[in-house]
Order: sequence, then structure tokens, then C-alpha cells
Amino acid sequence: MNKVQGVGTMDTARYKAFLAAVETGSFAAAAKQLDYTVSGVSQLVAALEKEVGFPLLLRSRHGVTLSPNGERLLVPIRQLLREEERVEELASDIRGLLTGSLNIAAYSSVATHWLPKVIGRFQRDYPQIKIHLREGIRQEVMAWLDDGTADIGFLSYQEPMPYDWIPLSDDEMVAAVPPDHELAPNGPYPLSRCQEETVIMPALGKDDDVLHLLKKNNLQPRIGYTTLENAAAISMVEEGLGICIMNRLITRKRVTSAVILPLDPPSSITLGIAFLPGNAASPAVRKFAHYATKITKRLPGAE
Repeated sequence: MNKVQGVGTMDTARYKAFLAAVETGSFAAAAKQLDYTVSGVSQLVAALEKEVGFPLLLRSRHGVTLSPNGERLLVPIRQLLREEERVEELASDIRGLLTGSLNIAAYSSVATHWLPKVIGRFQRDYPQIKIHLREGIRQEVMAWLDDGTADIGFLSYQEPMPYDWIPLSDDEMVAAVPPDHELAPNGPYPLSRCQEETVIMPALGKDDDVLHLLKKNNLQPRIGYTTLENAAAISMVEEGLGICIMNRLITRKRVTSAVILPLDPPSSITLGIAFLPGNAASPAVRKFAHYATKITKRLPGAE
């Protein structure tokens, strides 16, 4: 009797033909399922039977059924195919992490305070993957995900969320006020006051998180200045030119004379990871998301 050899391409085809015939009950149905010819399926099963040295299927006009010995081999053959699929998936993941690039889009606060640690850990384990990081506001991060410029994005959650989403942390929305502001140093800052005093708006007034907060509270802020960068907005607050609404992560580690106050009513955003459903299969995207999820939980500002 011939011994069953290691699983090769031909063995795999034979095993698949045998399982398909068992599951469908006929060579014709198996051929349709596998996109083979009927004779091709029959030949593959016959070759497997010759290899093992005994019939695996009982043939009749009505189709095929398992022989007693076929029943004994059914589970091991299924396990062999599952193991081969697992090896192929693992090998694909390894190949995907040996070379290539990863394009990341993120809020500037996330890029500044969280991603350096994540990228550092990731690159130590996967130095061959080239990292490209770009920073932007929510609308820009979404646009880069949509047009394929970014493989993975770090932004806040808002409905509708058109991407696969992994939440990381809630981040409090706060008011940055001048050091001599009447509500300093403890606050809180009533959000409705932004209609009465000068407001400085970063991102040229297009910060979606701030706009969403104001809209939710039916507020029209008295905008006195717009800036591109958060740093410029905070510097203007320090000079007493107005107040600024932002998420707390922006202010973390920043040396400033501006006073950071909680809002009344309290509000927060949920920061997380977004990627297009198709990109979820990318080994580099999956692995980086895993690192980010694990590492950011231990970083300041991730609560």
C-alpha cells in the first residue's frame, strides 16, 4: 500500500475534490463547486484512492457516499487542508510585513502625542516597512482614506462612520483661556459664553470636532480670528486675544500660560483607528492597528 506523502499542490487538489464530492453528494455538483470538469473531479478522487490504497467513496447512479474507510479519513483530510490554509495565511502575513509601506493619516494631536511611541515599537519589530505620516483635520483624514492616500487613519468618531473602526480613547473637549480670564484657574467654562467673547478658531475655522460641538449645542460663536495651527491659536490666547475650544490632547505637554478649563456642559470626542474595509486584510494595517490599540492604552491622555 502506498503511504500518504506530505501535502503538496496535487495532494491539495485531490483532497479538495474528495471533500467537495462528499459535501455535495456527486462528482457533477463537486465539479460545479470547484469550477472543474466532472471527469477532472473523478480523476482526482481516483488518484487519491490509488494513493491511499483503498476506496474512499461508494459510487452509484444517485451519486457518491463515503465508504467506511473514507469516513475514517474524512476528519484528518479536513484538518490537513485547514492547516495548509493557516500556513498560507501566516506566510502571506509574514511576506506583507517584510517589505512595503504604510501610509498613516492622523490628527496632529495624535501624531504628536501617541504615534511616535507606536511607530517606534512597530519599526523595531518591522524595520523593512516604510512609514509615511501626514497630519490633518478630520475632513482631510477622511479624504485621504477615501482616495487611497492613507491606509489607516486616526481621528474622532462621528455618525455616520463609513470605515472599519477601532475605538482607542475618549478625549475631553476643553477651553483654553487667557491667564487673567475671570474663570481662571478652575472654571468650568460655560460653552454658551463663546457667543459673547472673542473665539479663536484653529484649522481656519474648519475643525469638525469643534463645529460639531457648537452645532449640537445650537451655538453661533463670535469668531474673531482663525489660524491654521493649534500652536498659533494657543499663543494668541496667551496674549489675551480670545479663547479657543479644542480637545485636551492638543494641550498635553505644552508649556503655556493659557489656562485649560473643562467645559460646561462637559463634552468629549472618541479617538480611534479607521480604515477602509478592503484594507483591513493588509498585514501591515492589521499589525499597526494592534500595536496602536495596545500601546495607546498605556499613554498619558488615553483614558
